[in-house]
Amino acid sequence: MKKFNVGIIGYGWAATAHIDAINATGQAQVSAVYSSRPLDDAELSRRHGATIKSYTDLGAMLASSQVDVVDVTSYPYQHADQVVAAAQAGKHLIIEKPLCLSERDLERMVAAVKKAKVKTCVCFEVRFSSEFRTIRGVIDAGLLGTIHYGEVDYYHGIGPWYGQFRWNVRKNAGGSSLLSAGCHAMDALLYCMGSTDVAEVVSHSTGSANPVFKKYEYDTTSVTLLKFRDGRLGKVASVIDCLQPYYFHTHLVGSEGSLLDNKFHSTKLGALDKSRWSQLSAQLVDSGDVKDHPYQTQFEAFFEALRGGREMPHTSLADAAASHKIIFAADESAATGKPVKLSRRP
Repeated sequence: MKKFNVGIIGYGWAATAHIDAINATGQAQVSAVYSSRPLDDAELSRRHGATIKSYTDLGAMLASSQVDVVDVTSYPYQHADQVVAAAQAGKHLIIEKPLCLSERDLERMVAAVKKAKVKTCVCFEVRFSSEFRTIRGVIDAGLLGTIHYGEVDYYHGIGPWYGQFRWNVRKNAGGSSLLSAGCHAMDALLYCMGSTDVAEVVSHSTGSANPVFKKYEYDTTSVTLLKFRDGRLGKVASVIDCLQPYYFHTHLVGSEGSLLDNKFHSTKLGALDKSRWSQLSAQLVDSGDVKDHPYQTQFEAFFEALRGGREMPHTSLADAAASHKIIFAADESAATGKPVKLSRRP
């Protein structure tokens, strides 16, 4: 089986995790890295156990016939131009979240990918975690019935002790609490609810008084309420200024039961004691460190789809764009203090 050759854009924290995960799939290998700073090819190859050529000219890497897939792990404000350029070069794409920081850039990316007819994978890898694959199984088995309310919340203090803090504090780099990190919670909620057809969002934001978070140029905590077009409700809190252990909170309420993180109750399973939760053995999403993210599982699904000429399941650019449009509406609501209505999906 011929392996796909992957070129990485940006050589930072996320890139190192991506490279190891891509190589571990056995279906692809990282053969090129573009970085704005010169890299030592021998050291790069030694570190990752593969022959890698480095570039300081992005156009040169994109022009290489040896690169089949481009993985964009640069700063979010650089994504749009780089994705458009890679699509125009005919390269399939892996894109780190957030996709970009504005709806205008999002539309440019979607148009370029559609025109080039390349395949895409966006790193909403939480969907491929043990926890959310199990949750999806519980939902699909009908154990919760019809879910009418769901909440997924992201709690992760991104302060000076965390590598992302260095650039994340800037409005033109991090964007918002939701874009910076809470987008994982928003995407997970939409996945659990089985729909991105949201009619209206209301969002409010605030920030911590602790001086360690003073450098942030935007509110670091937001709470967003979603009204789906079918009348169901959802809630996403994005809290990147908390002082506590990392916590990815999930609570789903349905017509036949409820789920809370790795616990559930269902009327569909005999005579469960409704005064106690039943336990699921799934590994929780409990770390913000990229080395703990289930990239390999997601990338395996992408390369399998790519080999079969199919779109990526769940996390293609089209799927992620729908999540981002809801996030942009939420940020608009938080900025204006007013509800924002979304257009009906075609």
